[in-house]
Amino acid sequence: MNFDMNEAAGSLNNRYVVIMAGGRGERFWPVSRQATPKQLIKLLGARSLLQQAVDRVLPVVEADHIFIITNRQQADAVRRQLPELPDENIIAEPVGRDTCAAVTLGAALVAARNPQGVMAVLSADHLIPTVELFRQTLLDAWSVAEESEALITLGIQPTEPSTGFGYIRLGEAFPPETGSPTAALKKSTPFFKALAFVEKPNLETAEKYLASGDYRWNAGMFLWSCETLFKNLRQHQPLMADAFLRWKAAACASADHLKQTLEEDYPGITKISIDFALMEKAHNILVADTSFEWDDLGSWPALMRHLQHDGAGNCSNTPFICLDSDENLVFDVRRKLSRTPTALLGIQKSLVIFTDDVTLIAHQSQSQRIKELLAKISQSSEYQHLL
Repeated sequence: MNFDMNEAAGSLNNRYVVIMAGGRGERFWPVSRQATPKQLIKLLGARSLLQQAVDRVLPVVEADHIFIITNRQQADAVRRQLPELPDENIIAEPVGRDTCAAVTLGAALVAARNPQGVMAVLSADHLIPTVELFRQTLLDAWSVAEESEALITLGIQPTEPSTGFGYIRLGEAFPPETGSPTAALKKSTPFFKALAFVEKPNLETAEKYLASGDYRWNAGMFLWSCETLFKNLRQHQPLMADAFLRWKAAACASADHLKQTLEEDYPGITKISIDFALMEKAHNILVADTSFEWDDLGSWPALMRHLQHDGAGNCSNTPFICLDSDENLVFDVRRKLSRTPTALLGIQKSLVIFTDDVTLIAHQSQSQRIKELLAKISQSSEYQHLL
């Protein structure tokens, strides 16, 4: 598929991308650390996940229309990885306050540049192999957002009854097939009204969702105009709407004024996600029914889906030898011993992760407990350097 660059160029001045890149990526420890989390490391390919996220959108927006929302610990590393972006487009939140604050800040930055701005909100740690389909979806969603007052969320076609994702229930098509003055807005991406956002279900419920065909995974990717977002914040989150106005004014004044304003405001902000704060309350939500391949890469076992396997389901980025061992992951980022082979004997469904200063060995079923392990490490002065 060739996306319409003429269409993209026609509205390019009003189109922006905000990439949220402040996550800690704890479930990819020990490769992921506080200063260099998951999105800043090279898990797949020669570019980090953050760099790949920027690469995906650069053909459809200019570099100075891309904003990165990160934190103090990661800001310098982000700037080093993205020299193509203006320095002032990389903003560090003083403290983490979840995605509602980050999205509002991104919208304020865009609106300060362009009151007619229409922004895509993306994550820095997603894997999207079918890049051209993804770009076409963005172009279609921008087109709809520019001509409507919709809050658009990108819905992912479920491939399995996952209990790790939230779901969105689809309603009627938008616009209607006939008899609507907005019918011309419909592009190659289908759009539907959202009936409900559903939290992570149990397996039985997830199987029903998959069988019905009426549900999509909630990937946490959104698109809307700054004006539409502000109107909805004012209705459902008035304190964040007030913050939007302060941050927009501060961004218009100077980078120093914005930094000072954020320092004053952020400690008092309630931590809440954009889903809870807005998407579960608003009534003007559309779902872009996407067709591109997508993965959240939420844990080490998820990475295994994208590495080459041997006949027993083992995968690795480094040489390994195994006997009576099945479905294991060996991942080695040691600089000095990167070609040292690993031998596995009678090991099943395990993670073997090597770094220069620590080795993690765990059963895959325990991968979600890495955060507990980090909490224990944080209590030991001897191992603080491993965080």
